[in-house]
Amino acid sequence: MAEIKVPELAESITEGTIAEWLKQPGDQVEKGENIAELETDKVNVEITSEKSGVLQELLKEPGDTVEVGDVIAVVDENGEASGNEKSGGEGKKEEGQEPADTSAEDSAKTQDNNDESNEEDSSTDRPVASPSARKLAREKGLDLNQIPTRDPLGRVRKEDVEDYEKNNKAAASTKADSGAASKKESAPAQKDEFEGKPVERVKMSRRRQTIANRLVDVQQTSAMLTTFNEIDMTAVMNVRKRRKEAFQEAHDVRLGFMSFFTKAVIAALKHYPLLNAEIQGNEIIKKQFYDIGMAVSTDDGLVVPVVRDADKKSFAELEQSVVDLSKKARDNKLTLKDLQGGSFTITNGGVFGSLLSTPILNGPQVGILGMHKIQWRPVAIDEEKMENRPMMYIALSYDHRIVDGKEAVSFLVKIKELLEDPETLLLEG
Repeated sequence: MAEIKVPELAESITEGTIAEWLKQPGDQVEKGENIAELETDKVNVEITSEKSGVLQELLKEPGDTVEVGDVIAVVDENGEASGNEKSGGEGKKEEGQEPADTSAEDSAKTQDNNDESNEEDSSTDRPVASPSARKLAREKGLDLNQIPTRDPLGRVRKEDVEDYEKNNKAAASTKADSGAASKKESAPAQKDEFEGKPVERVKMSRRRQTIANRLVDVQQTSAMLTTFNEIDMTAVMNVRKRRKEAFQEAHDVRLGFMSFFTKAVIAALKHYPLLNAEIQGNEIIKKQFYDIGMAVSTDDGLVVPVVRDADKKSFAELEQSVVDLSKKARDNKLTLKDLQGGSFTITNGGVFGSLLSTPILNGPQVGILGMHKIQWRPVAIDEEKMENRPMMYIALSYDHRIVDGKEAVSFLVKIKELLEDPETLLLEG
């Protein structure tokens, strides 16, 4: 027998939650084959079998929390899958090899029937479904076997789960309305904190719990403060308007705003290095590299993949990195390496229409820049002239323990100056 243990995940991750089993007891597994999916604080990882054989026993259930080194399953290296045992018995019978006695024959038949039953149960218990459908069904407490699908191949998709849940709620509501009067007469009303009003309880995913805990922690362990400024985006928008077609033809990627802001942030960090630092005990670690985190919103919550050595990348390379990381985040394909480290973070609430916000630090970093929606507003050009200009509010949240107000304000002013005169990014970025 070989034990399957939770492997070392990463330096900062010591436990996870069993999301689902990809193999069931009695299944044949090969060395290196994925047998389970583990949800950690940052990403989902797959656990592989280090031995070939038959999966003998599952020691943990989906939803169980496990730590690195825990034994979660057992593999019989000398065992045979239930389907192989069945076919082997039938082969002997065809060759005319009679069993030694009647009881042995009955036992073999009983075993065959059990194997068939197990195979049917395994097939019934594990319908074909997309990972997102399985995850949603698990969170909602729904049985995938009960969910109809429109897929001609019978694959249950996320949309099928959502439709099934809506139909169930509608049916339950109708049933509740029709029986409300009789139920009220037959049983006393239950008192609860919501006074009988309809609610839905959904268990927080492990990642959402981690996000919640870390956001609270960073506010309790840092002296966070936010300062604001605004940028006239006219010059940057003009550059994009003139260059976007040629840029896309040359590099096969769209010229967005993120590359301009990343270049401006890096230039400003070089002028104010304490914003590219972190605190460890009674020491300040000034980082001599520029790994910029880009906050990305996904269905499972906010993640911050990191663009490595952003200072060494061109505009096109920055834009491509943002596109690649965003796609991996939304497809749930980010690796731990994609999320580790980072010296400063940029978050763009403007894509959702946010006009102004105070971003929360991504600890242990001491600075995060918030971008917002570009809004046309009347701006005073001089004492007598007003013009409508595309304006964006920017916010810098910083750890006041090592960054003073003067430095934080100067940092934002530097970014404003660079973006309102984007040609200087070629010299300073």
